[in-house]
Amino acid sequence: MMNRRTFTSVAALFALTACSSKFRVYTGPPVTSIVVQKGRRKMYLLNERTALKEYDFELGFAPTGHKEIEGDGRTPEGAYFIDRKNPNSQFHLSIGISYPNAQDRAKAAAMGHSPGGDIFIHGTPKRFRRDTDWTWGCLAVKDREMEDIYAMVNVGTPIYLYP
Repeated sequence: MMNRRTFTSVAALFALTACSSKFRVYTGPPVTSIVVQKGRRKMYLLNERTALKEYDFELGFAPTGHKEIEGDGRTPEGAYFIDRKNPNSQFHLSIGISYPNAQDRAKAAAMGHSPGGDIFIHGTPKRFRRDTDWTWGCLAVKDREMEDIYAMVNVGTPIYLYP
């Protein structure tokens, strides 16, 4: 039988473990699409036409225009989908955007370049100042926000990125 001191210690350990986990559980309506408005720095997680959540974010270091080649610092524009989830991201957590598509690859090849890839929605390391575009083309949100996004968004969810 557990004494009061042992019980209190075990309860505190469970509470600490639960609070420190970056993996959250979401039981609300499904996210059926993500809409990103780059110019306004707003991202919306939608269930059909209803916004479930709204987030501010940072972009690549050259935020204007559609991503064309590797290293250009731009974020893609157009229709894509979430193609993977990374629980071990160097940026806390991340979900992948399906860039480049066939059109992106063809356009970059015609210019003699690689289109790049590995475009994600991810967290923000503490060393980066908020309100400054710093990524290589990704969308960066606060780590706590990324935990919610990671829990809410499934692989296969469409994402629409607008200028």
